[in-house]
Amino acid sequence: MKVLPELYPTDLEAPHANAFTLPAGIIGFENYRHAELLYQRDHLPFLWLKLTGPRDVVHFVVIEPGGIIPGYELELFDEHALALDLNDASEAMVLNIVTMKRSTPVEATVNLVGPIVINRRTRVGRQVVISNYSLYSAHHSLVEKTQAVGNVAAR
Repeated sequence: MKVLPELYPTDLEAPHANAFTLPAGIIGFENYRHAELLYQRDHLPFLWLKLTGPRDVVHFVVIEPGGIIPGYELELFDEHALALDLNDASEAMVLNIVTMKRSTPVEATVNLVGPIVINRRTRVGRQVVISNYSLYSAHHSLVEKTQAVGNVAAR
């Protein structure tokens, strides 16, 4: 999700340890190859993914799916695991892009089909289409419909 300028996390700093490269960029942003994860404790589990391109910067909202998306078990194609030089599943950090509209944040969705997988050891990442993509959606609701209706009614 590309966010509006006034929503950019300009006051957040990313420690050097939160930087990584995306040699192929991500879909639609192939020239944005330098990435940093930014966060504020009161925004967790949401993180900001800052991508730097040749002329500007874009931000995306992302989450690490563990503990948030029950039963999400992604499987990588062998060529993606090899390209990322993953020796073990524990080396992989998974980020999923969140899409939300300011007017209806309870309708936020997350892309479970095309996560960004980062090798924690090499700090190189890649957006991939998972091999078990048929089990998931690129528009998975973060809030169940019954919860969203209850939250709106409570206002």
